[in-house]
Parts: sequence; structure tokens; C-alpha cells
Amino acid sequence: MKMRINWLKNVAFEANTDTGHKITMDGSPDVGGENRGPRPMEVVLAGTGACSAIDVMLILKKSRQQVTDCTVELEADRATTDPKVFTRIHFHFIVTGKSLDPVKVDRAVQLSADLYCSASAMLAKTANITHDVEIVETAV
Repeated sequence: MKMRINWLKNVAFEANTDTGHKITMDGSPDVGGENRGPRPMEVVLAGTGACSAIDVMLILKKSRQQVTDCTVELEADRATTDPKVFTRIHFHFIVTGKSLDPVKVDRAVQLSADLYCSASAMLAKTANITHDVEIVETAV
């Protein structure tokens, strides 16, 4: 994997991925940022949530669950001193579908947490990571 980070202005940067995507990030106003994009640590947290959600969806698809939506809400705390690493991350999965098996949904989340999500595995070195699941039944 390769990436190039280009300086835009003040403390704003643009990440250019080797898959051709761009992410603009900016520091907070108290360090000279202009709110041109998310903070880099927000991107780290977002990437971790998406990494786990992808795992969950792939596992549920393989187990033939009729998922119509998957949302992950994340809450995180960071250390108060530098480096301000994540110290706690909580994942709240909201999985919507028809006749979802709660055991299979819980298992998908647990497999992501314990085995598949590389972003979570890295952040677990400094953060206490927890998960919970909410299942929403849909008629479709």
C-alpha cells in the first residue's frame, strides 16, 4: 500500500491513495486549521468503523442473512497527554434486515473484532474496544 500526503495550506493536507481516492484533512482551528476536512484521528476512527462494518456485512452475506442496512456508531476517548492515542472505543452496530438470526449477527461482530478487522487489532494495543449490537426487523 502506498499513499502520498500533500500539504494544502496551514495545517490542511490531502491524502492521495494508490487506489485513486483523495481525502482532505485539516487540523482544528486552535492549531491553525480552517475546518477544510476531518481531523486525521477522525479519519482513523472512521476507517476502523468501516473496516469492521465491511467484515460484518461479508460474514452476514456468507451466512445468508437478509441484511438491508448496517450502521456503526462509534464513541471514543483519547489520552489527555501526547501522544493522544485512543484509550477507549465503543462500536454500536445497528443491523437491519428480515428474520435476522441474533446469534449470527453477534458472531459476525465478534469475528470482526477477534479475527478480521486489522484496524481494530492495531488500535486494541492502546484502547479498550467494546461492541454491542442492535437488530432492527424490517418487512422487506
